[in-house]
Amino acid sequence: MRLIEVSKSELKDLPIILEKLRDLPQKFIIFVDDLSFEEDDDAFKSLKVVLEGSLTAKAQNVLVYATSNRRHLVREFFSDRPRPNDGDEVHSWDTLQEKLSFSDRFGLTLTFEPVNQDTYLAIVRYLAQLANIPLDNNELEFRAKQWATRHNGRSGRTARQFIDFLRGELAINSKQ
Repeated sequence: MRLIEVSKSELKDLPIILEKLRDLPQKFIIFVDDLSFEEDDDAFKSLKVVLEGSLTAKAQNVLVYATSNRRHLVREFFSDRPRPNDGDEVHSWDTLQEKLSFSDRFGLTLTFEPVNQDTYLAIVRYLAQLANIPLDNNELEFRAKQWATRHNGRSGRTARQFIDFLRGELAINSKQ
């Protein structure tokens, strides 16, 4: 198994990369981090061909894994929505569905929804225990709530960032 990271700017080269990998005996994961596209992005079309295949069959030894902070990988605007004006595309729903269905071409989608306060604090307590954070639960939870308010809301990622911050803060304080 081999891992190949491809940046968004290199996605246009995916068909070439795929052809070079296709007949090799190893299996490959092509990894793309923080994937999203603008309207009429050529990289979008290149990745779509790799995921769906084209005249040539999909490579059986290659998988594509991607991360994104967006559920819908292609930006959509309200002005993209179909409305009956003379200058509009006749089959505009087809265009809109093509954009929205792109993320469905990945076999598995994991989303991390915001969590309620009790779940967030349970995550914080668990991570604090793993990191051996020596704060009592009242202080830990008070500070965790403050952190969530000042940062990105309540989520597993926010909890992890809070614990990482605490570990750093405690390390600095122990050296003084």
